[in-house]
Amino acid sequence: MTGKDSPQYPAAEDFIRKNLRLQPVRSVPEILLYSAHSESGLGRLARLNGAVGAAPYWAYHWAGGTVLARHILSQPQTVSDRHVLDLGSGSGLVAIAAANAGAAHITAIDIDIHAIAAIELNAAANGTTIETLQADILDDSPPACDVILAGDVFYDARLASRILPFLVRCRAAGIGVLIGDPGRAPLPRERLRLVRAYAVADFGAEMENVSGVYSL
Repeated sequence: MTGKDSPQYPAAEDFIRKNLRLQPVRSVPEILLYSAHSESGLGRLARLNGAVGAAPYWAYHWAGGTVLARHILSQPQTVSDRHVLDLGSGSGLVAIAAANAGAAHITAIDIDIHAIAAIELNAAANGTTIETLQADILDDSPPACDVILAGDVFYDARLASRILPFLVRCRAAGIGVLIGDPGRAPLPRERLRLVRAYAVADFGAEMENVSGVYSL
């Protein structure tokens, strides 16, 4: 079982409720997220259920997701009345922004059970409804949606080598693709068109820096 039906889900949800703090997102204060702080004890997740977990990226806001969320809220016609898929959703920030901008339906996909729990909790805290799916779909056929939103997916060269062909297949199938990224090395700039740039906060940075929203 995966997602909310997983036996690991209650523990993941409980950990987030007890150890993360619900607070506004820097650069996107319209949205609240359960976010890590100095006393969150995220290192304990390595011992949760006796297994080493994935990096807790779902506990922070990152520039790629933040710039996508800012763009969607500033340009709601991007997703309004459309079926949206948030790929590698993490905290659910982008999916929540899409819901607030009037998307007809949002599916937030991630491979980590803690991300699924975070998305569900964050969506509820913002009064939105988001379908969650715990899965790796990068080798699958293009999904049934109008727009794919992908924030912070080009942080690793090996992952990028799977992400880009998937997004290219989706674009060829007529699906719109928007990517948010602060300019990390694996970003395939030669395949992308800059749609808009915004100064937004990134995890671990004191200042807002310019990040981009790109289309294929």
